[in-house]
Amino acid sequence: MVKNQYCRSLTNYRRRESIEVNIGGLPLGGNNPIRVQSMTTLDTMDTEGTVAQSKRMIDAGCEYVRITAPSIKEARNLQAIKDILRAEGIDTPLIADIHFTPNAAEVAATIVEKVRVNPGNYADKKKFENIEYTDEQYQAEIDRIREKFTPLVRLCKEHGTAMRIGTNHGSLSDRILSRFGDTPLGMVESALEFLRICEDEDFHEIVLSMKASNTRVMVQAYRLLVAKLEEEGMQPYPLHLGVTEAGEGEDGRIKSAVGIGTLLEDGLGDTVRVSLTEEPEFEIPVARILVDRYAARPAGNAPERTSTPKDPFTYQRRFTHEIENIGGEQVPRVVADHADTPIRNMDQLRSIGHHYMQATDKWVMTDMGADYVYLGKHLPEFMLPNGLKAILDYEVWQQSEEKDHQFPMFTRANYDARVAGLSFLKVNVDTDSLPEDLNSQTVLILSTEKPHAMPTLRSFIFDLMEQNIENPVMIWRTYSEGYETMQLYSATDMGGLLIDGLGDGVMLTYADKKQANETAFGILQAARTRMTKTEYISCPSCGRTLFDLQQTTAMIRKETDHLKGVKIGIMGCIVNGPGEMADADYGYVGSGRGKITLYKGQEVVKRNVPSEGAVQELIELIKEYGDWVEPEAANV
Repeated sequence: MVKNQYCRSLTNYRRRESIEVNIGGLPLGGNNPIRVQSMTTLDTMDTEGTVAQSKRMIDAGCEYVRITAPSIKEARNLQAIKDILRAEGIDTPLIADIHFTPNAAEVAATIVEKVRVNPGNYADKKKFENIEYTDEQYQAEIDRIREKFTPLVRLCKEHGTAMRIGTNHGSLSDRILSRFGDTPLGMVESALEFLRICEDEDFHEIVLSMKASNTRVMVQAYRLLVAKLEEEGMQPYPLHLGVTEAGEGEDGRIKSAVGIGTLLEDGLGDTVRVSLTEEPEFEIPVARILVDRYAARPAGNAPERTSTPKDPFTYQRRFTHEIENIGGEQVPRVVADHADTPIRNMDQLRSIGHHYMQATDKWVMTDMGADYVYLGKHLPEFMLPNGLKAILDYEVWQQSEEKDHQFPMFTRANYDARVAGLSFLKVNVDTDSLPEDLNSQTVLILSTEKPHAMPTLRSFIFDLMEQNIENPVMIWRTYSEGYETMQLYSATDMGGLLIDGLGDGVMLTYADKKQANETAFGILQAARTRMTKTEYISCPSCGRTLFDLQQTTAMIRKETDHLKGVKIGIMGCIVNGPGEMADADYGYVGSGRGKITLYKGQEVVKRNVPSEGAVQELIELIKEYGDWVEPEAANV
């Protein structure tokens, strides 16, 4: 058993108590609402454009506006941007985003209300070198960082400027990687090195973040950060939540919700930025849907759980025994809920990824073909394709003549443990207890009516683990909200379990069957439990971006979205490039105006590729390393 070290309650909603940080008169943390923010994408020297974009963001509900300042020139121009906004009566706090340039940070600290620094590259250079340090040598490096960083701390203290110490998984320094590895602990220690300097200077107007494109790593790092702050007796500083390079469209929204929502469910987080490869004002409504869910979240009165049967700081899938193709080492399965609609013709299955080709009299199963379909009280009126099996209510299943491909769904009231082979049991964890004669071949379909759904279901699964019950578990959630809200809520509720290895499948009930099915597969991919499509790790663009990121991402997606399981990083500049692509198979990074650098993993393969032909060069690189398949072959 592991003692809970990172949240106030593992079962009830209790927001973490953090200190309040003043940011230009709009405080963060404490008893204040969870704030939403975004970042401009234009060149900071484009004063008029940045002002106009900032106003669109603010009109959309952005509470803090972040602007990149890669050099002193851009840092100084923050004053011109601020002056125009203030002259128009707009007092939204501005944040300067700093990476490699301490002198730019020092200029910005005298102008804006908050400065964000990245400890991975503020005082270190990244060359992907493994360095052996003695304790004395390592301390000398800390002393060097202190010398570089202390002037900024003192300027912030003097001018009343807040600071975010924002670790990025992909930009950990060689020094941190050499000592702690590419781990959540390394991310946390990277921030704590800088935080200790701030505390030595009695400066506490600080916000912390642990951002990563890998949702598992991100969640583990934030949890570990909270535990380490308490362990070292530091103040509970507010947390800025975000998944870096989440991408665009539905995938970006689902991935953001899996990471951010998991932490919000445990009461962690004081401000949120959703990073999408879209115009920044489009990020705000997504962030707002995520955080507004907790504005009126009741505290709850479930029995408190003080420890967990698994380590919350590492990933380990719950052990279950395999039944047919569910549980054990099998990937999580998707059950399409069709109980409200009888299936009378083959075209109805297109929405759940099974296409009947009349010309060839064959079925084609797409990468997002559901594994099971729950038909409730309706027997299918034709033979289902081989890749799809049916689940029927027990009374109807008894009438079935195809029991090799159709399986019974029990309720607690009619459960019959004597049925041989695979069966399913609906369990409302709020009211149902497990049968004493639970068959080892029964898959549990867990649901809850409680608003704090993810921790409620998690607690029940923890009970199973503590009782050594090894039956596979599927998570069942039902939504009636609009499509985008359904995506974000389900990614939070289901993804928050999958990201911890709790769950062997999902069943998502929603009016639109196609949207439900695609969302289910998107959640599995975002939680890193089942890869069914190409993953794009693309940054949201900023003033450092060296090409049209949105257009280029669309071009790359068009040519490569059939490459199942391949991860492609698309980065606007070198700041987030090779680092964030530590988790990507291939990388496309802006290295100069009209120039692209191509990566295989973290290794540079081609430099200074003209942007006009860079997408084709990327395709050739994928072919060279054997990961390319022709679109026609991928769709067979």
